[in-house]
Amino acid sequence: MSQLTISLFQSDLVWENPQANRSEFEGKIKSIGQTDLILLPEMFTTGFSMASSRIAERMDGETVQWMKRMAGESKAVICGSLIIEENGNYYNRLIWMRADGTYDCYDKRHLFRMADEDQHFNAGTEKLIVELKGWKICPLICYDLRFPVFSRNRYETDRRTFAKAEYDLLIYVANWPSPRASAWSKLLMARAIENQCYVAGLNRIGIDEKQIQYIGGSTVVDPKGETMWEACDGEEEMTSITLELDELNEFRKKFPLGMDADEFEIKGFH
Repeated sequence: MSQLTISLFQSDLVWENPQANRSEFEGKIKSIGQTDLILLPEMFTTGFSMASSRIAERMDGETVQWMKRMAGESKAVICGSLIIEENGNYYNRLIWMRADGTYDCYDKRHLFRMADEDQHFNAGTEKLIVELKGWKICPLICYDLRFPVFSRNRYETDRRTFAKAEYDLLIYVANWPSPRASAWSKLLMARAIENQCYVAGLNRIGIDEKQIQYIGGSTVVDPKGETMWEACDGEEEMTSITLELDELNEFRKKFPLGMDADEFEIKGFH
């Protein structure tokens, strides 16, 4: 099918309280109508905490089991990141949980050193591309947005007439502070234009325990860089929006920039 419906929850987060955050999101998920993909913010159970060794969960812990249950009940993929401990290492890990209970993971590659995230977490070493209803999707986390080479779409040329892209939808789940809100909106548009794809950016709102403010600015951008939807600043908001793969592919055929894309390799990364 060519259509994909995604649901975004721009929400405040309770500091370092997984149970309260799960309960809040459970109510939101149950209130949403039929959808294919539900997006939750970065570190949706805790806020952007650096207390990784104290509050990390494991992959067999309560939140992953909760995501599995909620995905099954909603019959949709649920995507968001949380703090995970594995083999003595700590990750800001995005989990792509399917309705059948299977999942994939992406560990945040670019750790936000200005908040000492690189001192409390291990960086990821693999990029994730997943498929859903014929769509190829690349989910990333917050600070990754500032690094265009990492998210750059790759292309496979077919008969010199159309370049097949590595992915169709780029996702960023975030805790992006208000002072840099302008960069957030501009970079989301840039990623959509340069990668000729849809981009969905989901950010939190509220003020965390460190007195850092987040106004949200969650948005969905089309492959031409036009805003399809944008949440109101500072307000709790939920929306579902349907994307069209046929329209994306038609645009790529008419304007095949992928055929002229530069070849490159990111060293030390899979």
